[in-house]
Amino acid sequence: MKSTSLILNLNEVGMQDLEIVGGKNASLGEMIQNLSKLGIAIPGGFIITVKAYRDFISYNKLDQIIPELIAEMKEDDIESLGLTGKKIRTLIENGSFPVELSQQIAHAYQALSDHHGQFNVDVAVRSSATAEDLPDASFAGQQETYLNICGEAALLVAIRNCFASLFTDRALSYRENLNFDHFQIGLSVCIQKMVRSDLAASGVAFSLDTESGFREAIIINASYGLGELIVQGAVSPDEFIVFKPALKKGFHALIEKKLGNKNRKMVYGKTKEERVKTITVEPAAQEIFCISDEMALQLSKWILLIEDHYSAKKGAWCPMDIEWAVDGISGELFIVQARPETVHSRKKTGMITEYSISDKCREEKVILKGIAVGDKIAGGKVHILKDLKAGEIHLADFRKGDILVTDMTDPDWEPIMKHSAAIITNKGGRTCHAAIVAREMGVPAIVGCGNATAILQNGQLITASCAEGDAGIVYEGLIPFEKQEFDLSELPETMTPLMLNVASPDTAFHYSHFPNKGVGLAREEFIINNYINVHPMALLRHRQLNDPELSNKINSLIRGFKNEEAFFIDKLSYGIARIGAAFYPNKVIVRFSDFKSNEYMNLLGGKYFEPTEENPMIGWRGASRYYSAEYKEAFGLECKAIKKVREEMGLDNIIVMIPFCRTPKELQRVYEVMEEYGLKRGENGLEVYLMAELPSNIILAEQFAAHIDGFSIGSNDLTQLVLGLDRDSSLVAHLYDERNEAVKSMISSVIRTAKRMGVKVGICGQGPSDFPDFAKFLVEEGIDTISVTPDSFFKTVQAIYEIENKLSIENEEPLIKEDRWLSVV
Repeated sequence: MKSTSLILNLNEVGMQDLEIVGGKNASLGEMIQNLSKLGIAIPGGFIITVKAYRDFISYNKLDQIIPELIAEMKEDDIESLGLTGKKIRTLIENGSFPVELSQQIAHAYQALSDHHGQFNVDVAVRSSATAEDLPDASFAGQQETYLNICGEAALLVAIRNCFASLFTDRALSYRENLNFDHFQIGLSVCIQKMVRSDLAASGVAFSLDTESGFREAIIINASYGLGELIVQGAVSPDEFIVFKPALKKGFHALIEKKLGNKNRKMVYGKTKEERVKTITVEPAAQEIFCISDEMALQLSKWILLIEDHYSAKKGAWCPMDIEWAVDGISGELFIVQARPETVHSRKKTGMITEYSISDKCREEKVILKGIAVGDKIAGGKVHILKDLKAGEIHLADFRKGDILVTDMTDPDWEPIMKHSAAIITNKGGRTCHAAIVAREMGVPAIVGCGNATAILQNGQLITASCAEGDAGIVYEGLIPFEKQEFDLSELPETMTPLMLNVASPDTAFHYSHFPNKGVGLAREEFIINNYINVHPMALLRHRQLNDPELSNKINSLIRGFKNEEAFFIDKLSYGIARIGAAFYPNKVIVRFSDFKSNEYMNLLGGKYFEPTEENPMIGWRGASRYYSAEYKEAFGLECKAIKKVREEMGLDNIIVMIPFCRTPKELQRVYEVMEEYGLKRGENGLEVYLMAELPSNIILAEQFAAHIDGFSIGSNDLTQLVLGLDRDSSLVAHLYDERNEAVKSMISSVIRTAKRMGVKVGICGQGPSDFPDFAKFLVEEGIDTISVTPDSFFKTVQAIYEIENKLSIENEEPLIKEDRWLSVV
């Protein structure tokens, strides 16, 4: 019977055996039994069962001593916890194996060596606790793993050390927090054939976005060598994001990838004393992604299968946290661990918590930036920890509410991490130890800052913000911020569909949870300015400019990409795709770039390609650029990016919008260029909208409508041009008002024409959010959609709902708006 066995093969167990072999081993066996036949490769091995661990404890007469030591431990006392843990670990490490157990281990190890045709096969020795990898508590990283163990003697030492690691300071602290009985938890050990990722790459992956909880994304982190450095936070890994629905349909669904700073890797050591070592990665290898796009997609397909299996077994969605490795000898991909994700899967659904900073001058207070973990904001005093050895945690004098700043966190620091207001590290990525622990504890963390310990000083007051997208930002001083909670179940449903204006791809997954009907405006210029950082023509022609400094900067930007053109197309397509994926299958209206010449001038290399205009606001912008000899080639890159998103990545919910198009003839010229670069209205379902922001768009609306699928009213530019004022001028700012009767007359006219011509019409702007009377006007006119910024979404929903109710009462009948929903779903 399994429960009385001391040794079991991995392929003999499954999730039903958790109490016998622990969470990690049960999961590995589950996959080998059920997923190997689907083509997923999992390294084999054998298990030291929980019974074997308990026999070891009993044989060394520790079953009475350990509970007594734990009973004497003072709760929430770091020093007491550290002393207790050290005593227990020493007792276990000095223990002896029962003869029968040591003989069975030797026999199983010999059999594994014979199977792989190796003398003293190299194995990973991993702890697997009975309370580990549970759906409601991960216990991730609580026990130890030992890599590249060879030989029976070294194996026995590693197993004994695994037993002892059940009582590390971090494990004791973690169980105290969750009220787990320390001695009721058993430990099993997995002895698994090593995957030679020291000669290739390895990493971790999640079947959801770890920051927002967006469930349709797969996040992959990858680095060279053995995977321990990613978990430790010693490197900033490459990151890949894959969109599940498109992957399932067979598309090349890689919607983003970012090159990490992989300057070190862990490899096999060359002596018995040094089983593994960390070395520097060759400079050329640092400049490229450590796995191919094809391998990232293969891994993603496996992740889908794993998630589907565990979800079916659980009877509910079960997002997964997975470790993977590539064997550098065979080139094969392996899954080496899989556990249920335990942060977002436990969150209460239907609740949205928003953190925001209203300080308009905060840009002046930015000290440094890193990778945001979570979406919270916290302020406090800096407490820098460095050179703190194991067992010295009680010497830190860390006060509750301090902000922990360090090179990278150590797993043994968890007892003080739970008291931190925030965590800031020099190194690490989204899946490093600091990030994992911070998410589980609900503490904001900013990792991979580079030089936080050098810039920040002990006692310094700072604010750590993870509420502004992918970038975590550290501000000088205590910056006031607000926290708002919304219960989506209490949000009324409006008859007028509300869409969102989404500027940053980094925030798109977060806003996907809002009860919206798509994106009414996604601006390409935000992506170009923040993610590409260079004028597109400078990117294409910098080698002809004889500007070495410019060329050096551009060569640095395009690291990891095939060439300059591929860099622009890929980066723009990633930004668009991330927004498109977040709101799929609802429509996402992407506006082609609408920089003014003075804005383009500010981009890297822009001075070589931009004219000096007296009034850029009504100059060379929008459509007039797209067919011009001076910019056509750059517009072609935009078209190629859209084509890639729709046809390669599978995001056919992306539609495009042409801004600042002055005449119907100009519209036709833009269409000719779009078609030249592979985009044709109506082909593969491509829809084209026109930004209705010029008086000519309204006056000639019928002519425009014959060649488009919809209008989106740009009330900002429309107001400026109808009233004849420069909206950038403070001297006439008091006259700027989209509620002016002349502006409203224009809006009424285009809505009527759109209805008559059978094309959609919406509006994207702050007006409906800021002015209820303006929202009332739009609803009365029968606008198809209203698109607002996320920060005003909830108040706008309430305002529109109240307006619709009032109109319904005034009309003494329900307000019905035909196929309004069909325009956005």
